[in-house]
Amino acid sequence: MTYNDIFQQIIKKMSFLCIGLDTAIDKIPVHLKNTEDPVFEFNKQIVDATHQFAVAYKPNTAFYESCGSKGWASLEKTSKYIKENYPELFLIADAKRGDIGNTSQMYAKAFFETMPFDAITLSPYMGRDSILPFLRYEGKWVIILALTSNASSVDFQVIQEKESKEYIFEKTLKYGQLWGTNDQIMFVAGATQAYKFQLIRKIAPEYFLLVPGIGAQGGDLNEVAEYGMNEHCGLLVNASRSVLYASEGTDFAQKAAEEAEKLQLEMKTILLRDLKKHFSRASLKNQNKTKE
Repeated sequence: MTYNDIFQQIIKKMSFLCIGLDTAIDKIPVHLKNTEDPVFEFNKQIVDATHQFAVAYKPNTAFYESCGSKGWASLEKTSKYIKENYPELFLIADAKRGDIGNTSQMYAKAFFETMPFDAITLSPYMGRDSILPFLRYEGKWVIILALTSNASSVDFQVIQEKESKEYIFEKTLKYGQLWGTNDQIMFVAGATQAYKFQLIRKIAPEYFLLVPGIGAQGGDLNEVAEYGMNEHCGLLVNASRSVLYASEGTDFAQKAAEEAEKLQLEMKTILLRDLKKHFSRASLKNQNKTKE
């Protein structure tokens, strides 16, 4: 899937919503507990009910790994179901892997060959050796943790170097762009850090940002769009708990769809308003280049 493919889906659906499938077995409605695979059945119904409002889905692998081999089987079935039935959707493995090269090769094989994921989240702490094996897969994406939404992100990500005064997350953004193009790499930027999005956009203006932290974590969608959007939208904004667990009853999928539609309608308003602004800026840039 290419940069333009994602953008075309955003325009088609008037949405930049990513739904996080952080499916906790203890939160699944009781009436599903007697099915053969409750986690998969829950995911299937959520996806079927919400796919028209979303452009991406993001299973967090920890929720599946915690259930052992059964959980991993649920993840495999979920990823294959999405890709077989809704191939236009961008499918992210939220795995946050990051290890030496030969280990990363095996992780890449697991998520890009054994399972049909389009992208995987990675920690860049061990440097480019931990990232490059994933970039060898044509049409696949790496999503690098840059500035996350959790409170303790300040422990490392906003440490400043003495000489350059650069934050660690700034260096992450710069190194990431040396490793791959904007058709291969995205960056994680938390919605609770939206005030820093202007700085992020100065460093990485053309790259997509995966933005967690909307909804239950308190991030503001309009603020994220104001500071983070570019002329191709450049945002995939994730919502998980607020959509998945909108109801505990038999109407859980319907209520999830209603929550997803609310977000999609907000995003439509933002896109109709802000893309015009960004397109006009892009046109001005192109005009200035022509004059030069």
